[in-house]
Amino acid sequence: MKFTDGNWLVKEGYEIHFPRIVYDTKVEEEAVTLYAPCKYINHRGDTLDGPLLTITLSSPMENVIHVETWHYQGEKPKYPNFHLHEELKKIEIDDQEKTITLSSGELNLSIDKEDFRMIFADAVGKIAEADQKSLAWITGPDDHTYMRGQLTLGVGEYLYGLGERFTPFVKNGQSVDIWNEDGGTSSEQSYKNIPFFLSNKGYGVFVNHPEKVSFELGSELVSRTQWSVPGEKLDYYFIYGPTPKQVINRYTALTGRPALPPAWSFGLWLSTSFTTDYNEETVTHFVDGMAERGIPLSVFHFDCFWMEGFEWTNFIWDKKNFPDPEAMLKRLKDKGLEICVWINPYIAQKSPLFKEAHEQGYLIKKSNGDTWQWDRWQAGMGIVDFTNPKAVKWYQDHLRQLVDMGVDSFKTDFGERIPTDVVYFDGSDPMKMHNYYSYLYNQVVFDLLKETKGEQDAVVFARSATAGGQQFPVHWGGDCDSTYEAMAESLRGGLSLTTSGFGYWSHDIGGFESTASPDVFKRWTQFGLLSSHSRFHGSASYRVPWNFDDEAVDVAREFTKLKNTLMPYLYRLAVENSQTGIPVMRSMHVEFPEDPICDTLDRQYMLGESILVAPIFNKVGQASYYLPKGKWTHLLSGEVKDGGTWVKETYDFMSLPLFVRENTVLPIGHYDVKPVYDYLEDLTLKVYHLDKGTDVVLPVYTTEGHLGATFTVSHKDKIETHVDQEVNYHVEVVNDEK
Repeated sequence: MKFTDGNWLVKEGYEIHFPRIVYDTKVEEEAVTLYAPCKYINHRGDTLDGPLLTITLSSPMENVIHVETWHYQGEKPKYPNFHLHEELKKIEIDDQEKTITLSSGELNLSIDKEDFRMIFADAVGKIAEADQKSLAWITGPDDHTYMRGQLTLGVGEYLYGLGERFTPFVKNGQSVDIWNEDGGTSSEQSYKNIPFFLSNKGYGVFVNHPEKVSFELGSELVSRTQWSVPGEKLDYYFIYGPTPKQVINRYTALTGRPALPPAWSFGLWLSTSFTTDYNEETVTHFVDGMAERGIPLSVFHFDCFWMEGFEWTNFIWDKKNFPDPEAMLKRLKDKGLEICVWINPYIAQKSPLFKEAHEQGYLIKKSNGDTWQWDRWQAGMGIVDFTNPKAVKWYQDHLRQLVDMGVDSFKTDFGERIPTDVVYFDGSDPMKMHNYYSYLYNQVVFDLLKETKGEQDAVVFARSATAGGQQFPVHWGGDCDSTYEAMAESLRGGLSLTTSGFGYWSHDIGGFESTASPDVFKRWTQFGLLSSHSRFHGSASYRVPWNFDDEAVDVAREFTKLKNTLMPYLYRLAVENSQTGIPVMRSMHVEFPEDPICDTLDRQYMLGESILVAPIFNKVGQASYYLPKGKWTHLLSGEVKDGGTWVKETYDFMSLPLFVRENTVLPIGHYDVKPVYDYLEDLTLKVYHLDKGTDVVLPVYTTEGHLGATFTVSHKDKIETHVDQEVNYHVEVVNDEK
């Protein structure tokens, strides 16, 4: 939200009150509180009248400083609040006459008492600064009040994150409201809004407010980042790195680590698509068609019309098209498939569940006690109130019946259009619940899958999210067009999301709306099968590859098989993500923060730390990409290129820029038909340009997420390999010029 009129004036109707000095301090073992009047105190009479800001500084973990600022502390508590994993740490405090400094790990915060300003620094020097105007209480029209935080935006500083955003990857110059909306991928709206941004200057900021947070990132004032919330309190965390990976690691330690998805979820998913006509015969035709063409399939997904129209959600199979669903699911599972079905948190009035949910109080209510309803999406629909424990159990019991029938996963669609003129069972504040609803919704479904399938077999396919939602993987990008432009905007959204603490990300291969041309479909298939999770899905047309052309079948087959052989590498990344929060798909900046060219790249990415992927976004197959310094080897052709340069070249549909970094030992599995197999059986270790004197330690995990064996590959006078277990493996030295 913007409060100023240019650099000098305040917008009409607003007054900005900011701390002038630190009048007093209260020092405790785990916190320091500052009392900062919004005027200078020249004599005792100046202590009368006027606002006083109370600022408490603490540290929930090393290298993180928590800044809480109040104008009034007498507001009654409002909830929900983010569930944070924090434990106050003892901090070092140096309270001098003119300054007060507190330290947490390598991060120091110094406050000038005489002319209020806060400087965040490490041993090298200043990281960021909050000057006198950077904390403020603001009054506006109709007695509305706001709290604002700011940091100076340094020369050459770039900002990233704020959730899955399809606008430019670098967020400088953007105004962003953290407010979940169902806007597709072609607008400034987002399904997944996360009040966290990352700076290339070695820090991140997490604003601890589930309600709407308004960010002005070098937009209202070009030399400042800014965030504001309605009310009388502002709560944020300054998270030090200095590397992007360290910032993400600490942010996810605070908000929650992603769960480890089952290995089968990394295989290819095929959907019925949305409004297409389908029954068991159609589904069987698709599944058998994939097998006949040698395209490995892992998951089949039934979208909305597995239930009758006008009745979403009723959790009842449409018996006209699926007369014996339990037998059908068994037949599909006998073909080696996992099963996913579409759900949402809405109950249509025609659904046989509506009357029960209404009478039992399982749906969100109006202030007069009526069930809240509207006609968008489903006629007369209500929304399940997940703050009511009985409603949670009721909803989960219906899911449990589907799991007992043979369902393995749920696509948790929607959860964004949550009204604010409502009343919740537990008294939750509707403004705070708007975004947070997505957390509860996905948590309810994920917990049910953990209970019924086991912790290591739980996975959802979710669209909406807020901070902490990364704990319930996986998420996909939502409704995109079937164009190269939509493919590029989807990638921007995915990289923004993974920079915001989410480990996994998928998208509708070929686009959702309309039908892609064969060239778009084939290029998107390459991209989709080099993402953490891969799904063919569309709106009004089927997405089976043979509907495009014969070459699309070849592309789907070869890249699905390639991904399956990469599972020893990908699943190690997944295990490490559950331990550290570092995403599987990551921006070039996250992996190469010291290379300034990587700061702005958004049409290529790293799949883990070792594989560079540059999707192609045009019909003629022209690729334009950047290789950081070092030796890079094409994974498919073996061609070697020197990095530190831009490359332009043309690829056919069976290839794309796909390069392995030097000093990599890449584990390649022996099985390309499924993503689940013994990753240690007949394993090939491909060694790429290992520097002399370099040791690479490579853990390989089982499909249950347990450490199977650890390899140590060294380059002394020759390549030597040691392993701590008896396993059958091969070593292939791809390049040995060194």
